[in-house]
Amino acid sequence: MQTIIGRREALRLGGAAALSTLSLPAWASTLSPQAPRRAILHNLHTGDKLNAVYFENGRYVPDALAEAMRVLRDWRTGEEKMMEPALFDALHAIRTRLETDRPYQIISGYRSPKTNAMLHARSSGVASQSQHTLGKAVDVRIDGVQLAHLHKAALDLAAGGVGYYPQSNFVHVDTGRVRRWQGA
Repeated sequence: MQTIIGRREALRLGGAAALSTLSLPAWASTLSPQAPRRAILHNLHTGDKLNAVYFENGRYVPDALAEAMRVLRDWRTGEEKMMEPALFDALHAIRTRLETDRPYQIISGYRSPKTNAMLHARSSGVASQSQHTLGKAVDVRIDGVQLAHLHKAALDLAAGGVGYYPQSNFVHVDTGRVRRWQGA
């Protein structure tokens, strides 16, 4: 089953997100309100790629957000969910801190409740109420960037939750409350 959120919601989100700049979190003050922001993503499970400006002229770009939603879909079920634009802002800020233009390799983006329940049943390391199911989390790495450096840049940003999984070779980044943990 595939749930598609269309361009209308992306358009609505783009308008609402532009208005929300009045209450941005502290870390977002490092982002220029007018400068373009780019999402560079490569989903390792589907092969889907995105290299697009998702924010320009003080507004989120609805078509780019819709395409990012497709790239970050639940690869097990094909379900899509609108990802929180602040997540892309956090990824942009982290990539800027790392001074790289390499794509984020996506291990996990959106997870449907069904997928999350299955993963939670298999592993205590998967939260039953995961930020992935809300469209607020990604598990990533960047080719050519040491995982420890990616982890430190995410922690320094303090945009939300940061999980460090050195044996599994990824960093979890979300826009929930600020917290940190280490997994396998």
